Formats: sequence, C-alpha cells, structure tokens
Amino acid sequence: MFLEPQETMPQTSVVFSSILGPSCSGQVQPGMGERGGGSGGGSGDLIFQDGRLISGSLEALMEHLVPTVDYYPDRTYIFTFLLSSRVFMPPHDLLARVGQICVEQKQQLEAGPEKAKLKSFSAKIVQLLKEWTEAFPYDFQDEKAMAELKAITHRVTQCDEENGTVKKAIAQMTQSLLLSLAARSQLQELREKLRPPAVDKGPILKTKPPAAQKDILGVCCDPLVLAQQLTHIELDRVSSIYPEDLMQIVSHMDSLDNHRCRGDLTKTYSLEAYDNWFNCLSMLVATEVCRVVKKKHRTRMLEFFIDVARECFNIGNFNSMMAIISGMNLSPVARLKKTWSKVKTAKFDVLEHHMDPSSNFCNYRTALQGATQRSQMANSSREKIVIPVFNLFVKDIYFLHKIHTNHLPNGHINFKKFWEISRQIHEFMTWTQVECPFEKDKKIQSYLLTAPIYSEEALFVASFESEGPENHMEKDSWKTLRTTLLNRA
Repeated sequence: MFLEPQETMPQTSVVFSSILGPSCSGQVQPGMGERGGGSGGGSGDLIFQDGRLISGSLEALMEHLVPTVDYYPDRTYIFTFLLSSRVFMPPHDLLARVGQICVEQKQQLEAGPEKAKLKSFSAKIVQLLKEWTEAFPYDFQDEKAMAELKAITHRVTQCDEENGTVKKAIAQMTQSLLLSLAARSQLQELREKLRPPAVDKGPILKTKPPAAQKDILGVCCDPLVLAQQLTHIELDRVSSIYPEDLMQIVSHMDSLDNHRCRGDLTKTYSLEAYDNWFNCLSMLVATEVCRVVKKKHRTRMLEFFIDVARECFNIGNFNSMMAIISGMNLSPVARLKKTWSKVKTAKFDVLEHHMDPSSNFCNYRTALQGATQRSQMANSSREKIVIPVFNLFVKDIYFLHKIHTNHLPNGHINFKKFWEISRQIHEFMTWTQVECPFEKDKKIQSYLLTAPIYSEEALFVASFESEGPENHMEKDSWKTLRTTLLNRA
C-alpha cells in the first residue's frame, strides 16, 4: 500500500491571523496610513519598494512602530518588528524608546492646534500596547519592561481623565497580561517537573527480558491509534513554543558571533525539550525493535512502526514520522539484515523517499507545501494538522539568518530578511494553534512518555545478541563492547 500524497495531504488553518492579519506581506493596507517613502523610494531613514518596507535605520523603524494622530502601523509590521527587534535590543529598551517617542508626540499635540486629538492619540497607543502584550506577553516578565509599561500607561491616562475610557482599556489590558504571564509561569513549572524516559541499561550479555515485560504492541496494536496519540503529544509539546523562543535562534547566534551574551538563553528550554522528544521517540522505536528476542516478532515490530509512520504522514505529523524513520535507521536496527529480509519494505521505501535528504529534502518540502496550500480548503480539524520536522524548520531559520546580513552597506537594517523570518515563524505558529481532534488515550501516552529506553550500548548488545556480527568491523565492535560491559559488571 503506497501513500498518495496528492490525496491524503493534510491541511492547515490560519489561527494566528488575529495577530498578523490576512497576510504577512508587510504591505501598507488601506486606511492604515504610511510613514516614510512611497513605491520604490525612501523618505528619511525608511526605504519602501512597491509599498513594502524593505530597510531602515533602527531609530526610524522604532518611530514607524509608534502611532500618530493620523497613522497606525500595519499589524504585520507590528508583529514583525517586535519579533525582530530583540536581535538588536532587549524588549525593555525598545519599550523605553517607545515611551520617549510618545512623550515627544504628546508634547507636540499639547502645544499645537490639535490638542483635541490627544484622546484619539492615547487610544492608539493603548491599542499598540495591547497588541504587544497579547503577542509577546513574556516580554513583560522583565521588571524593567513592566516599569516602562506602567510609565507609558500613566502618561496616556492623563489625556483622558474626563470619562476614563483609556484608563478602563489599560486596566483590561493589564489584567489580561498578568493572567497570561501567570499561565505561562505555571506551564513552565510543570514542564520542568517532567523528566524524559529513564534510560535502561538493557540486557547484559545473554540476559533475556522477562517474558511478561510489556512492549508497545501490548499497549496498542493499531498503527492509526498510535499515530493519533503521537500527534496529541506533538501538539501538546509544540504549543509551549512561542515566537520569541524561535527568534532566540537568531539572537543567540548573533551573541555567539559577537562573543557577548544577548537575551535569556533559558528561554530556549521549550525548543530543547521539543527536540529531546524527537530523540526519545527515535530511541524508543529502536528499543522496541532490538529488545524483541524472536526474529518473527521483530519483523512484526518493524512492520508495525512502518505502518505507524505511514499513518503519521497521512495525518500530517511529519515530526513523529521522521523520528520513527530515524529510529529504524539507527545502526543497531539497520544492521539486523535477517530481520529486514522478512519485512515487506515497499511502504518503508515510500516513506524514505518522502524524507530523502537529497536536494535539501526536496520531497519532504513538496509534501509540506502541499499541506500548507490545502489548509485554506480544510473542512475538518483533522485536515488542519501540520507538524513539520522541527529540526529542519530550525535549520531553515538558522541558514536564512546566516545567509542574509542584518545590516545593509548603508547601515540600514535589512528588514526584507526579517519579513521572511517572521513569515516562516508565523506559519509555524499557525500550525501550533490547531487543537488535536483525536480522543486522548492516557494509557498509550503514558507508555510513550515513560517507557524505559535503551542506551546506545544496550541497543548494540541486544542487536548483536539477536544477530551476531557479520564482518570484521562488527566483530571488533562486539568484542570491545563485551569487554567494556564485563569490566563494568
């Protein structure tokens, strides 16, 4: 049974559009107003091309963020600049500069003929702060940022002391921010309590596992059900990743290049935890195969995981699919030639074709693109699921950052680069917001998350005990491994 990607390709949804609007093009939308130059030109320190901001000085970009009486920044620009600005300065410094620009504009309005528009200006500032606190609440966990926020809101409140509309909006914004920060803090505490599966030292030279020892087939023998539970775990774990976490990839690389520390590197915890899940799943697959004593049962185990990976592909769970394939390609599993000779590998060959690394994983990217394009036509929540191969996504962001410079020769920030990084992060965040439509099975998930996994040494021991070494290199490895384990015992 071959996969038919043109018919089974899953789809996504645009859940994150509430932040980024209908697109992430960065073009000025009607009624938004515009600072700077028009099509193909520049004004001051901002350069536009076909109505799209492509570069500017940091100061001009900050000024472009702040509303005026007749201007409010495009929402895609707000998200992209707030996301990318942390590469150049911490959020609390940006907030301080925003506060200064607000004071300057407020003073100009008070001294000029447009004093009556102070209330309208204040409402726009509150709207900007609202979008900021909703998109990046973690920026305000910093005491300096919270102090700057209070200072700005205090100033704008003075512009509407009569009916208190602005003050009420600020109170609602602050309450929502505090609730969001509390929720994230609780989630982080919960994540830190979770431990990866225990590493089992495995068999020590001819010590067979107990007959009653449970394996994955004893918990779940339906490939589709297991793929659905893996999707549950994936979506649960990826939901704790936020846009600023992904931007840490860029800011962290800059800090390494410049031999200085920028940003809180502990914020990459969620990225590392998700990457560790991939590795644990690969090792679990290898463990489940290698610890089976009888060749007939090992064959069945391999075919089961091939079917699980296939179901993951059909669901749109590319990350679990890649982890399973990686587990079956680990040396202790791949070397089991007698076992593999009994496996019907046609389906496995199709899976490997989709994950062929040649031409920068061209086949996988084609499948992922098909999933993304069909997302707009999704008729059910099941069709919205797209979980990309996470380490490939991270590499894409990394190389996009390394290939294109942050600054242009004229000193401007290369904002065209950050539009693209923002677009890719926005797309990823869209996928993370999808609610898993499958029924949760706690028993299966518990096994997947807590079952002991063999160490690399234990996997080789189990592999060699199942099928002895076949060449001089394997014989030398087996001899060295036996000696090491016997000495350790």
